[in-house]
This record gives sequence, structure tokens and C-alpha cells, in this order.
Amino acid sequence: MFDTLPDVPDIHDPTLAERLQALLDDKTKPLGSLGRLETLAQRLGLILGSEAPLLRDPQLLVCAADHGLAARGVSAYPSDVTWQMVENFLAGGAAVSVLARQHGLALTVVDCGVRRTFAPRPGLVDAKVGWGTADSSEQPAMTVAQCAQALANGVDLVRRLPGNALLLGEMGIGNTSAASLLMSRLTGLDIADCTGAGSGLDADGVARKIALLRQVLQRHANASEPLDALAALGGFEIATLVGAVLQAAAERRVIVVDGFITSAAVLVAVKLRPHVLQRCVFAHRSGERGHALLLAHLRAEPLLDLGLRLGEGSGAALAWPLLVSACAILREMASFSAAGVSRRSASQPA
Repeated sequence: MFDTLPDVPDIHDPTLAERLQALLDDKTKPLGSLGRLETLAQRLGLILGSEAPLLRDPQLLVCAADHGLAARGVSAYPSDVTWQMVENFLAGGAAVSVLARQHGLALTVVDCGVRRTFAPRPGLVDAKVGWGTADSSEQPAMTVAQCAQALANGVDLVRRLPGNALLLGEMGIGNTSAASLLMSRLTGLDIADCTGAGSGLDADGVARKIALLRQVLQRHANASEPLDALAALGGFEIATLVGAVLQAAAERRVIVVDGFITSAAVLVAVKLRPHVLQRCVFAHRSGERGHALLLAHLRAEPLLDLGLRLGEGSGAALAWPLLVSACAILREMASFSAAGVSRRSASQPA
């Protein structure tokens, strides 16, 4: 389907890991007292290949598209909300817009397949593959060619963005259904365990959604390989994110994963290139039902757990200051010898 997927080599470096741990242990603090911030600092040092990591020009990429499956009632909101929220992002009024401004993140909104024509303006990229995906309960969501184009668009987007950190965001009414389908197919978990309320379905709505998604999986039972599953079940924005993740990983950028939908995109990328996971920092555990199980499958420990279920990249933006702090600790915090601070006495009990 896509013959030029970026190569993502293993970046495991035991020597660098040992050196980073030694640097952290020598900081003026009780051993391990900064907890998971120390783990994060070491991870960022390993991703960037540096004992003094510095995050430069962080890019928040919000990929948007519509889903044909939304016509089947899988969301509490109408499909028009997709294009309306794209306008809100660009006007600076959405949560992710506010958080991006607050934390100095460059926000790029990508039209991957919204059923709307947008006027050109700064901060908007036209990477439209189609006018929303097809209804996956009746046919594959994407053709092979469309899926390949979306992947290529994601690769190209990242190539043109500066910096060494990519934060993932998305928008698309119906895209929690696509994420649940991909999760179920690629993890082997039952669709009921992968499916939640999305943007606010009640219990009956969730039950109907699960029943429909089960039918979709049965219809596309042969789509078992990652790219086949992505084409049959996914969305244009998810496929674009997969391409973006693969390219960011190839360039050894820090990839900050937001919530459920972006985690599903990372899942596809990891099934294609397992070492992608080495470059990922998971921002938060979403309130969406399947996200905790998906994180467990990826063996990922998120930084935050705030009950968020907005998407957009909002959780990634909220977690961003922790990454900045972790790097600053490595670069700027004094060692015991440099600060003239006495170490713990060897005679003191632990």
C-alpha cells in the first residue's frame, strides 16, 4: 500500500542511559526524590541523544476530518461540529488554542478530510484526501490510494515543520469509533472494552454504538494487517497522524501523545515500526473507556490523569510544561560537588 514508510531504528543506548541516571543521581536532592520527573528527564535525554536535552520549536499538530460512520448515530454531536471546531481553532477560541498560546506551542490545523472548504489563512494546512471517509459499516472507510495519500501527507507535514518535538491533536466527529475499531482489531480486545461515550452518549447510545462497531468489525474481518485495518476502519485524520508519527520518530523528535484517538494512531504506527514507542511521551490517561487498556497494551505510563476526554491535543499541551521542566533539571540543576552541598552520610540508614 505504501512502499516508503520511514525507517525508525532502535535508539536504545545503555551507555547514555547510565550516564543520564548518574547525572540525575548527582543532583542536589535525595536520591530519586523528583520521582517520575527523573524518569521523564532520562527518556527525553535518550530520545534527543543528549545529556543536556533542549526542546526547540515545539509543534502542535491538530488533524481534522469527517467520518461517514457518524451518520449512523455514533456521536452525540452532528458532523457539522467538525468544521465549526476547525474555525474555532483558527480563531483562537478552542481549549487547545488557549493552551498553545499559554505554553508557546506553534499550532497547525490540518484539513485532512473535512466536509467543508476553508478560506486559506495562517495556521491552516490543506491536506484534504476526500470529503470525509465512507461509512465503514457499508464499505472500507478509505480506498487503498486514499490511505496511502493520508500517510504521505503526514510524512510531508512533519518534514516541513521545524523543531524537535511534535504534539499530537485531532478533531473529527465519529473518530472515537474509528479509534475503538482500530484498537480492537490491532490488540485483539473485545470491542465493548474499547468503546466509550465519546463526546457524550448515554448508556443506551453506547450500547447501540458497540453493536454497530461489532458489525463493522465483522464486515472487515479480513482487514487484519495494520495498514489494511487503517484503510478499512480508520479516518483521514488518524491516517495522517500515523504518517506524522512515523516521520517524527524517524527524525528522532519527541512525540507527545494526547488522548484516545492519537494513541490509536500511535498504535498503528507501532505495529508498523515498533521502535516508534521509544520516542513517545504519553501526556495523560483519558476518561474514554478504552484508553487505559490501550495504554496498558502499549506499556505506557501517562504523565497526567485528570479525567480529560476533550481531545484536540489539549492533554498534550497541558503536559508540555513537565517536559520543559524535566529537561531543565538535567541541564541546570547543580551537582553536589558544584554546589558545595554535602552528600548523605554512608552511615545513615536508608
